[in-house]
Amino acid sequence: MTENTRSAEWRPIAPSGQVAVVGTGTMGQGIAQVALVAGHPVRLYDSAPGRAEQAARAILGRLDRLVEKGRMDGAEREAAARRLTPAAEPADLAGSVLVVEAIVEVLDVKQRLFAGLEEVVADDCLLATNTSSLSVTAVAGALRRPGRFVGLHFFNPAPLLPLVEVVSGAATDEEAAGTAYETARAWGKTPVRCADTPGFIVNRVARPFYAEAFAVLEQRGADPATIDAVMRECGGFKMGPFELTDLIGQDVNEAVTRSVWESFFHDPKFTPSLAQRRLVESGRLGRKSGHGWYDHAEGARRPQPHTAAPAPAPSAVTVAGDLGPAAELVPMMEEAGIRVRHSEEGGGHIKLPGGGELGLTDGETAVEYENVVFFDLALDYRTATRVALAASPDTPEYTVQAATGLFQAMGKQVSIIDDVPGMIVARTVAMLVDVAADAVARGVATEEDIDTAMRLGVNYPRGPLEWARDLGPAGFHDLLRAMHERCPTGRYAPSLGLRRRAYADTDVTPS
Repeated sequence: MTENTRSAEWRPIAPSGQVAVVGTGTMGQGIAQVALVAGHPVRLYDSAPGRAEQAARAILGRLDRLVEKGRMDGAEREAAARRLTPAAEPADLAGSVLVVEAIVEVLDVKQRLFAGLEEVVADDCLLATNTSSLSVTAVAGALRRPGRFVGLHFFNPAPLLPLVEVVSGAATDEEAAGTAYETARAWGKTPVRCADTPGFIVNRVARPFYAEAFAVLEQRGADPATIDAVMRECGGFKMGPFELTDLIGQDVNEAVTRSVWESFFHDPKFTPSLAQRRLVESGRLGRKSGHGWYDHAEGARRPQPHTAAPAPAPSAVTVAGDLGPAAELVPMMEEAGIRVRHSEEGGGHIKLPGGGELGLTDGETAVEYENVVFFDLALDYRTATRVALAASPDTPEYTVQAATGLFQAMGKQVSIIDDVPGMIVARTVAMLVDVAADAVARGVATEEDIDTAMRLGVNYPRGPLEWARDLGPAGFHDLLRAMHERCPTGRYAPSLGLRRRAYADTDVTPS
């Protein structure tokens, strides 16, 4: 269903309608603040005595800070304060048209809560859970009217982050999902629709961002600081996987990965990392414990990424065939004063002095060839400030030096990593594309909603399927197929969804 169709068919709940929020932790307070600022009367309930009153004071304190910063009018703050009411018991929520739950992530506790709420609220009251890890279908399983139940997954902090995943359980009525979608949009959020699947959109599609970094580490391809630097400075991601999981909490990140993996019956594409498990077992949970992948103690020195020493650039190179996603390197080399000759010979690589070849990683390894260096995929080769290179132990040093000097002449720092298939950025993006294409093929969400969710929910520089459209799905399909041949666990076998896109994108059927 298109957004225009949704808008024409469904309407948000009216601002006069009372919204109840059950659970007054960080997420509950944030959701309540969003509804309050949107103009609704809001009732707060928490089973712990006095917690709702504390939460109301905390919310009003945040509104005070908005007034101080000029982001809210004083009169608006006073009006909001009059609309916010702590509730002493569930019966006080009777007049609500929407109840959003944000309590502990335990299935039977949520089921008991909603079963009790059904005895209190009207039959047309919309019931919603903010769960990030439980099945919306399972939570609704205890209800008399499961059709009015929907997932409304906000991202923390809810008042600031725009994304809301609107999740339809197996029994959710289209009217309930449509009303929830339009209500989230009326609250100034960017909603996306998805089916009830493990991890919904963001937590499902994002798994390879972490998993591939950990796999490169376990394969001794590179250290965390180098992997993070390459993902940021070459891949265009705001944070690297190691620093991001230290921020999230290793225990939290690993628990989500394990939950998705178990929910998919141990699908190898979602296999957790043994290295991360050992980190959690050691109590190194990231910033909150003072140590994770990195030492966060005051005064601790941050490890630096591997950066190659300056090397002389070749005066001339030959470009054989089409460089594909790396085609922008041709004018960049010329601008750097390097003479570029062109050859009709296929293969899509750069011939270096001395007979060496430099090519964009395709999932193979340099050790399979003589005198070859691979370079990693970049979001934008012009704006990238770092590029990773990989060579086998048998690659002549003069070839590695020529490749290093070539990229340095174009203004890039160079990180030389070990010879792992798919390198760092390319394998990560290929897996993100694969999981996203699979989600679309299985009806989890639309292509547009998946890209929106990944850009807004985890701040990716572009959506996975946007990346596939820009560079072509066939290249990602072939890279994963090559990786699958070298790591035949099933993890890298291209999904049917990606394979279909690769067929449609090429004149020649992928083998």
